[in-house]
Amino acid sequence: MIRIVIAEDQRMMLGALAALLDLEPDMEVVGRAGDGEEAVRLVRSLRPDVCVMDIEMPKKSGLEAAEELRGADCKVVILTTFARAGYFERALKAGVGGYLLKDSPSEELAASIRSVAAGRRIYAPDLVDDVYAESNPLTERETEVLELMADGKNTKEIASQLFITTGTVRNYVSVILDKLDVGNRIEAIKRFKDKGWFK
Repeated sequence: MIRIVIAEDQRMMLGALAALLDLEPDMEVVGRAGDGEEAVRLVRSLRPDVCVMDIEMPKKSGLEAAEELRGADCKVVILTTFARAGYFERALKAGVGGYLLKDSPSEELAASIRSVAAGRRIYAPDLVDDVYAESNPLTERETEVLELMADGKNTKEIASQLFITTGTVRNYVSVILDKLDVGNRIEAIKRFKDKGWFK
């Protein structure tokens, strides 16, 4: 019997997933979590074989929870609507066993859980293509500057925090806009977020 914890913040989706998986003769849903923190708690106390987790949840995202559970006996399957290369890359680094999109057929989910429980890795094919097609073009320092911009910091505050001159910050901003092919800081932040490249 494959013991499963489901983490999903939309109650109807959580109930539907649990009902669907409980119909499988070799699966039992032993816990349901409405956020990432609760998911980590349930996995640690119930010790399931697999945790099926959404990404965007309150308190702690599915990716943060997966990173925290890395090395645990429980295998993590991310089930999300977000086909973002950055999210997928982060999930891979967290060692998740599966990354599936919510628009996949329901029988695919049960089959994927069985495969992941057996030690295989299952990833949505279009995500794998996206990762190889495009990755974060910014250097570590450029990403740092963009993250500070996203936090609402102005040029002077960024310079002060990174111990560089305001001129250097402006140069970084110019390079960031150029690499992301956008016209201003707001577009840069939006594009970076849409790609799932923020940590």
